[in-house]
Order: sequence, then structure tokens, then C-alpha cells
Amino acid sequence: MIITYSKGKLVLSPFEIQAILDNGIRLSAMVDDVSVHQDALVVAANAGSVSWSIKLDEPEQILQVQQYL
Repeated sequence: MIITYSKGKLVLSPFEIQAILDNGIRLSAMVDDVSVHQDALVVAANAGSVSWSIKLDEPEQILQVQQYL
């Protein structure tokens, strides 16, 4: 599943999430390392020493991520 937002795309697969930013940066994380913060519209990954977060644009996008996971 691909979710497009203002700063790039979020690509979801059964095992991995990738955030592909418009500037060419690609962030990835295993699904087990990802959390969804619905109130803040944030998808965050924390895998030990590597962490990142992406703020989405709309509540519907967060719902799509939650439903897919």
C-alpha cells in the first residue's frame, strides 16, 4: 500500500514500512519497530539506536496505516 502525503510517500508492506521523502531520503523500519500516534498524526520507528518519525497530513492517512498494520 502506498500513502502519499505532502513530504513524500509512505510505502507499507506486511513486514516493512518505508518513508520516501521528496528530497530523496528513504527511511525504513520493520513493522514490529513502528508505532502510530493517532492524535499527533505521527508514524514513528524505533529500532534501538535508529529512530525516525513522520508527521502525516490528515487523520485518514493515520487510519489507513493502522488498518493496514
